[in-house]
Amino acid sequence: MGFPFSDSKDDNYLHTIAFYNLENLFNTKDDKHTLDRDFTPNGRKKWTDARYRKKLRKLSTTISKIGKETAYKPPTLVGIVEVENSEVIKDLLSTKGLKDYDYDFVHFESPDERGIDTALLYLKSYFKVIESRPIPLLIFNDNGVRDTTRDILYIRGELNGEEIHVFVNHWPSRRTGASETLEKRMLAAEKVLMEMTEIEKNHSNPKYIIMGDFNDNPNAQSIRHMISSKPLYNPMETLLSEERGSANYKRQWSLFDQIIISERFFNYATKQHSFTEADIFDSYNLREWSGRYTGNPFRTYVGTKYLGGSSDHFPVYIQLEYNP
Repeated sequence: MGFPFSDSKDDNYLHTIAFYNLENLFNTKDDKHTLDRDFTPNGRKKWTDARYRKKLRKLSTTISKIGKETAYKPPTLVGIVEVENSEVIKDLLSTKGLKDYDYDFVHFESPDERGIDTALLYLKSYFKVIESRPIPLLIFNDNGVRDTTRDILYIRGELNGEEIHVFVNHWPSRRTGASETLEKRMLAAEKVLMEMTEIEKNHSNPKYIIMGDFNDNPNAQSIRHMISSKPLYNPMETLLSEERGSANYKRQWSLFDQIIISERFFNYATKQHSFTEADIFDSYNLREWSGRYTGNPFRTYVGTKYLGGSSDHFPVYIQLEYNP
């Protein structure tokens, strides 16, 4: 079940905007500048080229199908996180599921100590990049040492000629506890808001798409703060339930993966886009099929145990209708 807004739409004008946490998309090379040794053939996870290629095939097939049932084409924009570098993105786009589409991407190396970054895939026939840059997230631990987390990726572009401002996020994790790390995610939310305020000095009534793995649910303080501070709408709020989410930890669903949009996407205007639907792409082939974790995302690893799945997250997406 999605979140419908409009019952009547011309499917030829539908565009899917997706977000997907790819769960440690590393190649098999050891980068001496990052903590990626686990993802090498001799590392703890015994990450081989065959396993890497299998993951690429699964991910590319999944991405190609998000929203395709109604839009009749793969996603126009796809925010991705947990990618090691530009090389793995190129490998992903040259894999069978995606190689026949005119995808390009935006990516910058981030200071994350594990070497995982954010990126945006886009179909060149529908989206034109005008400018892009990484936004450093300057967060410090109690001892004054910087927590080298992922940058926020900012892209200004034209979606079918309409200017759109996109943020791709992967906010600090809850590794040491949700409440203990909340301040870091609040700082991330504040950083996005500050960037939006700067954009609004030079752009009248900008339209935003803010996507990411926020490591917080839609009702969390960090997300609420962001939405209450600007005219934003979170279509993911209605999707999280006890039976459904984008990730599952200790048999509890979460929806850390979200796509937040400007309220202006509800205004109809020619040559612009209107919001129609939001959903979790949790198709059967992305799930565990049996055992105690039946129904959960079919992940690549549990610890050092190789399972061979796509990711420990389901993708999420929205659809926008272009009004000619």
